[in-house]
Amino acid sequence: MTADPGTPTATYRLQLQPAFPFAAAERAVPYLASLGVSHLHLSPVLEAVPGSTHGYDVVDHRAVRAELGGEQGLRSLARTARAHGLGLIVDIVPNHMAAPAPERLNAPLWEVLREGPESPYARWFDIGWQAQGGKVLLPVLGGPLGEEWERLRVEDGTLRYYDHAFPLRPGTEGLPLAGLLDAQWYRLCWWRLARTELNYRRFFTISELIAVRVEDPEVFDATHATLLRLMRDGVVDGLRIDHPDGLADPEGYLRRLDRAVRAATGQAGAGGSGRGAASEGGGGRWTAPEGGGQRITPEGGGGRWTVVEKILARDERLPDTWPVAGTTGYDALHHIDGLFVDPDGLEKLTALYRAFAAPPADLGGDWAATVRRAAHEVVTHELAAEVARLTRTASRICAADPRLRDHAPWALRTAIRELLVRLPVYRPYASVGGPYASGGRPSTSVGGPHASLGGPHASLGGPSATGADAMMLRSAAADAREAFTVEQEAQVVHVVRDAALGGLGDGPDHRDFCARFAQTAAALRAKSVEDTAFYRYAPLLSAAEVGGDPGRPAVSPEEFHAFAARRSRDWPATGTVLSTHDTKRSADARARLAALTECPAWWGRTVAELTRSAPAPDPHLAWTAWQTALALGHGDAERLVPAVLKAVREAGLRTTWTERNAAYEAEVTAFLEAGPCAADPSVWTAIGAELDGPARANALGAALLQLTMPGVPDLYMGTEHIYTALVDPDNRRPPELGGEPAAQGPSAEKLLLTRAALRLRREHPGWFGPGSGYAPLTAEGPTAAHCTAFVRTGTSERTGTSERTETPVQTGASERTGASVRTSVDDPGTAGGERGAVTVVTRLSRRLAEAGGWGATRLPLPPGRWRDLLTGRTAEGAVPLEELLSRLPVALLVRI
Repeated sequence: MTADPGTPTATYRLQLQPAFPFAAAERAVPYLASLGVSHLHLSPVLEAVPGSTHGYDVVDHRAVRAELGGEQGLRSLARTARAHGLGLIVDIVPNHMAAPAPERLNAPLWEVLREGPESPYARWFDIGWQAQGGKVLLPVLGGPLGEEWERLRVEDGTLRYYDHAFPLRPGTEGLPLAGLLDAQWYRLCWWRLARTELNYRRFFTISELIAVRVEDPEVFDATHATLLRLMRDGVVDGLRIDHPDGLADPEGYLRRLDRAVRAATGQAGAGGSGRGAASEGGGGRWTAPEGGGQRITPEGGGGRWTVVEKILARDERLPDTWPVAGTTGYDALHHIDGLFVDPDGLEKLTALYRAFAAPPADLGGDWAATVRRAAHEVVTHELAAEVARLTRTASRICAADPRLRDHAPWALRTAIRELLVRLPVYRPYASVGGPYASGGRPSTSVGGPHASLGGPHASLGGPSATGADAMMLRSAAADAREAFTVEQEAQVVHVVRDAALGGLGDGPDHRDFCARFAQTAAALRAKSVEDTAFYRYAPLLSAAEVGGDPGRPAVSPEEFHAFAARRSRDWPATGTVLSTHDTKRSADARARLAALTECPAWWGRTVAELTRSAPAPDPHLAWTAWQTALALGHGDAERLVPAVLKAVREAGLRTTWTERNAAYEAEVTAFLEAGPCAADPSVWTAIGAELDGPARANALGAALLQLTMPGVPDLYMGTEHIYTALVDPDNRRPPELGGEPAAQGPSAEKLLLTRAALRLRREHPGWFGPGSGYAPLTAEGPTAAHCTAFVRTGTSERTGTSERTETPVQTGASERTGASVRTSVDDPGTAGGERGAVTVVTRLSRRLAEAGGWGATRLPLPPGRWRDLLTGRTAEGAVPLEELLSRLPVALLVRI
């Protein structure tokens, strides 16, 4: 059987930029096809700010980016890819555009700045005109206006300031500068005012990226027309949706996109939905057709594979009503990485870190306390303008209801902040009048202080909120009341809670508050957790990764199997990643760091000795800098210094991006250049002797798991080899592709593994894609815990039918409740069943060696004779792991 042809077997991510345009990607096509991927995954291709190395700063949705080769270059790439059997997946950015310099680059924004709120483009942007007296605040000046006054000039009908060029309101060209500024639809101001005064929605806290109101049908049509045309013409085969959590209504957007894609590709009339729609775009999930049995829905996005960059918390689930194939795969990253973290060693490593760096609990000593403090800092400083807008809207809602008028603005502001900082996920998905989408679980209705009011105040969110959102906001509200001394004043928390859940009414302000609360929550989570707490809490840097949980990074084999089983059942075409353009460290860099949990005492001694020989400005810096260098495997000043400087600015302990401590940063640079970057080669030799072996096992094991577990693996450029990269821009360097670089040692082993797994997926998509089976295999013997193994099977090649059995998989959570997750798998012993594939991975290899190796431990294989594609070794029955894994710490077997 072949899997659905629209679902990729594997994708390969390319970061396009002027130094690596479409033509360079086209030259790499033969090599990438030979690896075994089915699709190229391209970073955004629409017109962006000149020189952009990422493309997320779109300025013109009408055109393919000229610096990359324009539409002609993209179509040429598509033709060459098609000739080699490859399709194209494209990253799209619905949430925001660039507010560039010069401003004319963004034509819609230019028109709004010139024509004001009456411009037909004013609906494009989420601007609070009233907040600045009918003007748009533009925080572009390097200093206060008075200090920059002489640098402003009128030239060629525009107002100039360095690279900026602003349009002039018609008829104002001849006014004196003071009158001219007052007459415009915008107000130029010092960049520092953005924190408190900004009146347009932006991407996170980046004022140079202005958010787009893609929920408006006209805006959607204008911003998606080119991409839809490319899909209609067969140039683009699938989509990655950037940052859906920034949108006012993510599900509404995805449904509109689903319909538009279907219409563009000739599939109108089969509108997508979530789970339970047997013939609609269900993201490749299982549905039950009439008459029993199971079948696969079309892949997500209405006949075009579509995944969303949704960052899920550890126990969070993707809304099952979204018409997508799944996420981009950061949840898989967390579960794969966690297998190679020794929980006992991590506990010891954390204790050593606390003793060495001595951080206060809320500044890196305790994960939960660190997150809470970081969230308070961000919500009161960087997001002060966003909170101010929410407060104004909440005040209008209360003023319109006589029963709510006595909630003062200060109390509403406090309640908004305290609720936001307590959300454990990126955002809720409630909406005023939205669908009752609780995934089959009834929404929890809990009467609060306003329950006696009846109507929209009577329950926690009512039918517009999901059960999960309601319970989450209820829990947050209970804790948030502690911020108030007077009990009656604390009731305002429940007003804000109900407004966030869409339960106070259905007017414009109610809708605005509900959407903006969720959007602000997403920005807060990203900035406080990923961009602050990740850099403050530093016992194990590899745990501080997108989608990760530094407070509980370890994942047991049972937990991993349960996660994989759920994916196989619910989201079989979802994405999986290990390295991306956004990861703080590449997978192979993290593999080196994870090995520290197997030798915490050695690391404690080593970092102490290294710091004595090259003292650091502070112990927290010493700990993080040496781990960062260790991740690279050497001290490369050109790469290490920028990465560590970025880390200390993000942490905000002694310097920040906006309040630079130049003296401290000079000390940091001097320490790096005298310490890690000047370390004697014997230092790296000694470190390699301790870590190279475990790092090799971790890197190869993680790669094989990603390539064979349920989901569609996305390989980041260059990661078919050992690839150690740090945070951007280090991980966005142009790749060297188009040939097969000479590879040795672990890099050659990883290339062998990658090519074998990708070609196997391409040749047997039924074993890995929607409809395939997954079941864990359990080793037997004294060191069985060091083996993680599973079998992938699919539909019978001879009969075209499946013969399936149910295998229970116990999870850590299930063990507490007596429940289990069940996953379907073709019975390998059934006559006519597919041959299938078996993945075998070594975990915690150093601990394994300390225990004396595999010894008598065996892995019972499914019936039949099996061959390892990596070594050629054959095996059957209960194979001794000491034999199976004697050459490599991993194995990929097929039945012969």
